[in-house]
Amino acid sequence: MTHAPALSIVVPTYNERERLENLVEIICGVFREHAIVGEIVVVDDNSPDGTGALADELARRYPVHVVHRSGKLGLGTAVMEGFRAASGDVLGVMDGDLSHPADVVPAMLEILQRTGSDMVVGSRYIPGGGSQDWPVLRLAMSRFACLLAVLVTPVRDATSGFFLVRREAIAGVTISAGGFKICLELLVRARVRSVAEAPYVFVGRTAGASKMNLREALGYLVQLRDLMKVRRSKGAPRDPRYHRISAVEMKAAAPRGGGGPAAGASEARDILTRLP
Repeated sequence: MTHAPALSIVVPTYNERERLENLVEIICGVFREHAIVGEIVVVDDNSPDGTGALADELARRYPVHVVHRSGKLGLGTAVMEGFRAASGDVLGVMDGDLSHPADVVPAMLEILQRTGSDMVVGSRYIPGGGSQDWPVLRLAMSRFACLLAVLVTPVRDATSGFFLVRREAIAGVTISAGGFKICLELLVRARVRSVAEAPYVFVGRTAGASKMNLREALGYLVQLRDLMKVRRSKGAPRDPRYHRISAVEMKAAAPRGGGGPAAGASEARDILTRLP
């Protein structure tokens, strides 16, 4: 008998062929180790390197569902399209470039259940979190963007691309940002009444250009302006209850003694160093 997934991990991709199979193997290994009935939803934006075709092949061997899109239509819309295609009651998001440690997911899922939160955000910017192999300028820009986000949310890493959210919290929600700050959009626009922020270690790309440029920076400021209006508007969601999770709590929450925030980062880093 096949059980419906309890957890669906959405992975938006564009030119991630070199990393995708490793990522799928790691996530599915975590599912098996922690007895999680899960699936992976790959949303590919017509990658010219053949990522979509590889995802189709992986779907024949792993619990992978593939959504093909016509081109680069924005990370935010890719995530929302992945959510619509997913079957799980809990929805997650991870990057396709191995920057997010999959073995932190079981602890995040346990925290979601234990605290009764609607959303758990993986955070680089609370004690126990951090970044490895990231250029100083990109790190500074990211920290500054998160500092501005405190105008609309108590979450310290509101631009995180690594989070879990309950399906009912985002049902019927419409986002206005097609860019890559989908976590921030959902924190403000979705029915997130309680949020937990959990530390993890981000592993920077070994290749590829920064996602942040002047156009994206200006777009982020417009996004913040719009979200501040949502917060001020009549009937806007109130600030959610906020739980900051320590590194000790993360380790305790990991089922079967799973590795803490740094363990998955170390594994991903080892794989990244072997890639061309």
